[in-house]
Amino acid sequence: MELNIALLPGDGIGPEIVEQAQKAVNAIAEKFGHKVSYTKGLVGATAIDAVGDPYPEETHEICMKSDAVLFGAIGDPRFDHDPNAKVRPEQGLLAMRKKLGLYANLRPVTTFKSLVHKSPLKTELVDGADFMAVRELTGGIYFGKPQGRSEDGNTAYDSSVYSREEIERILKLAFEYAGVRRKKLTVVDKANVLATSRLWREVAQKMEPDYPDIEVEYMFVDNAAMQIIQGPKNFDVMVTENMFGDILTDEASVITGSLGLLPSASIGTHTSVFEPIHGSYPQAAGKNIANPLATILSAAMMFEYAFKLMDEGALIREAVEKSIDEKIVTEDIAEGGKAYSTTEVGEWIAKYISNK
Repeated sequence: MELNIALLPGDGIGPEIVEQAQKAVNAIAEKFGHKVSYTKGLVGATAIDAVGDPYPEETHEICMKSDAVLFGAIGDPRFDHDPNAKVRPEQGLLAMRKKLGLYANLRPVTTFKSLVHKSPLKTELVDGADFMAVRELTGGIYFGKPQGRSEDGNTAYDSSVYSREEIERILKLAFEYAGVRRKKLTVVDKANVLATSRLWREVAQKMEPDYPDIEVEYMFVDNAAMQIIQGPKNFDVMVTENMFGDILTDEASVITGSLGLLPSASIGTHTSVFEPIHGSYPQAAGKNIANPLATILSAAMMFEYAFKLMDEGALIREAVEKSIDEKIVTEDIAEGGKAYSTTEVGEWIAKYISNK
């Protein structure tokens, strides 16, 4: 199979971790007889420095022509502390989501046996937790108009806007994922207060009869935030709107015990983007210490969701699990043992795939 992949390393540790994911992809391609071609694009602060735009048209064209996008990270502290910055790296992420039609963010929340003690939650609560959070990406308060401030600057306002079509699209995806998992869907909203949430609930209830084998539960977002901590094993697929999803998925990330282990996929109408959930971690950039596992696991998701190559994805996951078991890990999860460099971990995983 021919795999046409856009590479967007981005800022901070992005280039280092994407390079390790590439090694895993190449090892898989060689083993299973696939042909891979890569095209690199600029994004984030590196793109602002080069061309003044965090998501240049040239990068967009590269993404549009690709079967999948492997993405590193966006963010640079230079822009964080400059209130007068006209353009910011994070605007590139929003532009990419909008232009590629990335309407659904998938974040698997899973635990690794040998690292379960690193979670701040009790082992019996998190051991065996395995759920998929599905977050709507293109609507809600982040994109709603009107948005702004009053002339005197003392009042600010944002609007949360959702259409029936946007809600149906994301719910259809969530129902389908629940169908291939454990057949339970949790719809998270704030229907007791918000009009948009009431529309979400109405649409979900209307769709329920089309999926008779799926158990559907409805949960207010404040309760969901509590239940993720008290009983993460009770969830299978969770679906929610943009801002709630942003907050809940970050909260759920603590279950694993390390941000460096969590991949994600953003499913789009034109192509799909696969990326680790952690940020650009500028303090570690260029030091060869960043954990590449989340990016390598994002590559596993890419094989599964973009190319429907399940065996390839499974082998990458196995290699990652084995590297954790064998303690071939970077300093953030080394726990007093030897800490391996970013490149050493990437090379070990690629070698495991090749030798399997």
